[in-house]
Amino acid sequence: MHRLEQLHAWLASAMPGRNFQLAPASADASFRRYFRVAFDDGTPSRIVMDAPPAHEDCRPWLHVADLFRKAGAHVPDVLAQDLEQGFLLLSDLGSTTYLSALKAEGTPPRDPQRVAHLYADALGALASIQLASRPGELPEYDRALLLREMMLFPEWYIARHKDVELSSTESAMLQACFERILTANLAEPRVFVHRDFHSRNLMLIEPGESRGANPGVIDFQDAVYGPISYDLVSLFKDAYIRWDEEFVLDLLVRYWETARKLGLPVREDFADFHRDYEWMGVQRHIKVLGIFARLYHRDGKDGYLADMPLVMDYLRRACKRYRDLGPLLKLLDRLEPEDVQVGYTF
Repeated sequence: MHRLEQLHAWLASAMPGRNFQLAPASADASFRRYFRVAFDDGTPSRIVMDAPPAHEDCRPWLHVADLFRKAGAHVPDVLAQDLEQGFLLLSDLGSTTYLSALKAEGTPPRDPQRVAHLYADALGALASIQLASRPGELPEYDRALLLREMMLFPEWYIARHKDVELSSTESAMLQACFERILTANLAEPRVFVHRDFHSRNLMLIEPGESRGANPGVIDFQDAVYGPISYDLVSLFKDAYIRWDEEFVLDLLVRYWETARKLGLPVREDFADFHRDYEWMGVQRHIKVLGIFARLYHRDGKDGYLADMPLVMDYLRRACKRYRDLGPLLKLLDRLEPEDVQVGYTF
């Protein structure tokens, strides 16, 4: 309550003489919260970010917002800020995420062309961000960070969530797999990486709205300089919605062809590019399973449990495709036995 009182007082000082109401807009996996500010006079609403300074730092958000905005991506405008208190007043990109719009289409979608266009818009925004890339602006997505993310898997998913103790042989195998994954990831060309470029962090801007181009891009404060396929994995191997692999492959080919024309540093051969994408997905899904388990067991957020099976399925499918990941697949089968459908003919 004290924090909300601080927020009300700050908004009143930032917008003197204006009557407003606050309503929750969203919350994420961190300590940040977002509120929608509605005005009595009917003027466009605003979003206020509440980022408690003891837990969060607004400066990375502001820096990445500036980089992405200059690149041509549609990110919120900053209308007022108080870094000491951890408050930002932002333009409102609306309340319709890509996820809600895509789920409304159904699977298979009622309007496949609309879905394809939404993803084409997202890829256009991503390419703009990648074209603006330069080293030294964002933290490196280096070996230490990639490995630290994967280590969440044995700590939180295996030991805590599944209550499984690995043998010394299994632990050594897992570390050897992590090394193979890191070798593939670190060999990729590097660009700006949003790091969570998926359907919950892309906002649908309907035609004719004054808020700008589609999509709106949010939740980018953890951006890094890293592998070019990472954000494509976030987008197409989305933890919250699944598409047919044929549809995804078609979009990946289109991205790769366009990226080559634009001069982005993608592989010359699509097969090599696709392998990078697959192995990057393995790293991400190992990490995500660990994060979802931690959010549940440490933070009491059980909403992510329902998304674990899809993430595990992405991981298992990739492991089945590559012989070097066979030992990891064997461990997954022990942790999460796959249902086997048996049929009989007489």
